[in-house]
Amino acid sequence: MGETRQASAPVRVDLAGGWTDVGPYPRDFGGEVVNFAINKRVRATIGKDSKPDDFELAFDTPRGSGLGTSSAMNVAISGLLSEPNAIVNQEEIAEMAFDLESREGMICGRQDHWASARGGFNHLLFIGESVEIMPFEPIRSAKMWLHKHLLLVYSGESRNSGDMQEKVWKRYSEGDQSVIDGLHRIRAAARPMANGLQLDRRDMVVDSMREVCKGVDSIDNSIHDPFRSVVGPLIANGSLSAWKALGAGGGGGAVLLCNPNSMEAVQSSVEVAGWQVIDWDYEEQGLEITGE
Repeated sequence: MGETRQASAPVRVDLAGGWTDVGPYPRDFGGEVVNFAINKRVRATIGKDSKPDDFELAFDTPRGSGLGTSSAMNVAISGLLSEPNAIVNQEEIAEMAFDLESREGMICGRQDHWASARGGFNHLLFIGESVEIMPFEPIRSAKMWLHKHLLLVYSGESRNSGDMQEKVWKRYSEGDQSVIDGLHRIRAAARPMANGLQLDRRDMVVDSMREVCKGVDSIDNSIHDPFRSVVGPLIANGSLSAWKALGAGGGGGAVLLCNPNSMEAVQSSVEVAGWQVIDWDYEEQGLEITGE
C-alpha cells in the first residue's frame, strides 16, 4: 500500500449538559456541557496513493456505545483531510468534523467533536453557532476519586439515536414544556458539575448527575428504560450514588458512580446482566496525526 497517514481521536464521556449543545437549543437559550476524553480512540488510515475518501477505520470501543464514536471518527477523518505537515488547529478540525457529520444528515451537537479534537476535560458553552471554551481543570483529588468510582458500561442494546433525537426536537419545536424544562434542567447541571470537580465537592458531582437523569426523564422517559432493570436495584441497595446514560441515550452506554467499596459488587451485577465493563483512563491528547 506504500506510505500511509494515520489520524486518531479519542472518544468522550459526557458528564452534564448533553443535549443542550444540539440546535436549536443553543440558538434559543445557549447550551453548556462538561465532558472529558478517555483513552479509547477511533483510528483512520489512508495510503499515500489512495483516493481521498478511501479510509480504513478501527474502533477501540463498540459503535453505538454513546461515547461519541461517530464524532471521533469524523475528527480523525478531518485530520487526514487537512494539509500534511500543517499545524493542527483543534477548533477548526472540530468544526470540520461537525460539518462532515451534519452533511450526512445526522442530528448532532458540537460537544463530541470538540472533546475529541481537544482531549482532556472540557467545559464548553454553545451560543448560537459559536463555542466558548471555559477555563476548567479539575483538582487532582477529584479526578482520582472519579476514576476510582466511575464505572463505564455498555449494555449492548444500542438504539437509533437519530430517531430519538428527531422525536425530542419535534416536541421541542411544538413547544412541549416538559422537553423545554428538561433541557433547562440538564443545562443547569453543567456548572455545578464543573465547580464540583474543580473544588473536589463530590456532593456537587453526585447532585449534578442526578439532575441530569431527572432532566433526561423529562424530555423522554423511554431513554433510560433499557437501563432501569439493572440500575434500579443498585440504587435501591445503596451501591450507586448516581448514574447517567451516555450521549443522547441512543447508545447502550452508561456511567455508574459507585459508592465507596461498592465497585466490585456493581461490576459483578452488570456482568451478570450481560453488560460489558469498559476499562478506561483519562486522555489528555486530542487528535493525533502520524505519517505526515
